[in-house]
Amino acid sequence: MPLSLANDAVEPFVLAVPDAELLDLRNRLTSTRWPDRETVQDGSQGPRLDRIRALCEHWATGYDWRRAERDINGLGSSRTAIDGIDIHFLHVRSAEPTAVPLLLCHGWPGSILEFRHLVGPLTDPVAHGGDAGDAFHVVIPSMPGFGFSGKPTTTGWTTSRVADAWITLMRRLGHDRWFAHGGDWGAAVVEQLTRRAPERCLGAHFTLPLVFPTEQEMSEATAEERQMIIRAQHYRDELSAYAGEQATRPQTIGYSLADSPAGLAAWIYTLFQDVTDSDGNPEDVIDRDEILDDIMLYWLPNAAASSARLYWEERRNATAFGGTSERNPVPAGFSTFPGEAVQASRRWVERRYETVLHHARLDRGGHFAALEQPDVLTDEIRTTFRRPRAS
Repeated sequence: MPLSLANDAVEPFVLAVPDAELLDLRNRLTSTRWPDRETVQDGSQGPRLDRIRALCEHWATGYDWRRAERDINGLGSSRTAIDGIDIHFLHVRSAEPTAVPLLLCHGWPGSILEFRHLVGPLTDPVAHGGDAGDAFHVVIPSMPGFGFSGKPTTTGWTTSRVADAWITLMRRLGHDRWFAHGGDWGAAVVEQLTRRAPERCLGAHFTLPLVFPTEQEMSEATAEERQMIIRAQHYRDELSAYAGEQATRPQTIGYSLADSPAGLAAWIYTLFQDVTDSDGNPEDVIDRDEILDDIMLYWLPNAAASSARLYWEERRNATAFGGTSERNPVPAGFSTFPGEAVQASRRWVERRYETVLHHARLDRGGHFAALEQPDVLTDEIRTTFRRPRAS
């Protein structure tokens, strides 16, 4: 659905997927050729056959895309062209006079709908039992190659280039100075924002810290830090096969994911299974329809291959994950959810950031904190930015 917008125009974008596309999806789901079942009694070989069959049966017979479509259209759905790419984003302004802009950055396999439950409390805190002084104007862009944003046709779309695009987007929306939050690849984008525009980014908040211990830090690790190292190593050794494929052969896996909705569902569901705080049962902590909403933002725009290429780009990007030993000058906050694979102690963080506004270890939640624990994440964002917004 390209717009090819001229200059710096920002236009409303009403999403209306044709019925024929939804019928094609249903037909593909009902004609899936399934593999034989796994030979283990757990998810160690990937999502179990009965789990994915049940998910796809509901997708074909009980899921309502129009509900998600209404949510997107009701959250200031817009598009604008930046650096040759049509960018789809949500923009919800607060009615509070003291509201400040907040950029929310998703990763893979996340989407703009990942933050749907945060929008109301962040833009209208009083209506959700909060304080008017915590109000934000919220901007949620979909990265190039993701969702209904345009797809890059050339190489070079790294997280640093995405950060440059978001700087342009915020300025175009009239937000000269702002706060930013990110997890997953969104954390890498926010890290780049703080490096490339420290005069504009007033503060950053991370749920996935881009903090990787040195050999000396590992040798001197406390008991708590050793557990963080072990957890990250387990993720790399046992759970990150998808990342290796997308970083080396995104086009190869793209053919399968573009053609088979069941294959795409299993590919994405694997992450929900492995990195939510759910003991491998993500539907216990995230509504099944919301998992499918997320998958739909890869299926409908045929974005599986184009989004996977971000891994390929970053593997060749010298500035990935910060790419510098200099301490970050932008005030930052960190919220560590127990299900997150990558965690960092406060002392590791303080060696890399000049000002640590907030550092918390939460009791519940995982990688998809905005879906698993939206109220907790909202409070963490508010807490992090109260001091800098008051200065």
